[in-house]
Amino acid sequence: MDKHKAIRELNSTVATIRGDVAYDVDGNEVGYDADAVQSLMDSKAYQDSRRSEYPSIGDQLDALFHAGVFPEDMAATIQAIKDKYPKEAE
Repeated sequence: MDKHKAIRELNSTVATIRGDVAYDVDGNEVGYDADAVQSLMDSKAYQDSRRSEYPSIGDQLDALFHAGVFPEDMAATIQAIKDKYPKEAE
């Protein structure tokens, strides 16, 4: 989670942020607790770490398809698309 997202999550009145200064919709400066912002960022750091290391959603879904865990109708739909647009021969 980046700093601006954390500031917005902690204070719904923030409309824009320039640098480290937050403003409401009227352009008034909005104060925020920098320690709370850092704490929120730290508590969400695992999400960014996981996200960068997980296989893509497409790869995950393809693995599930090949493992045969989709319902029959979904597997048939996916197979029809794979048949319609086959991979290029390498």
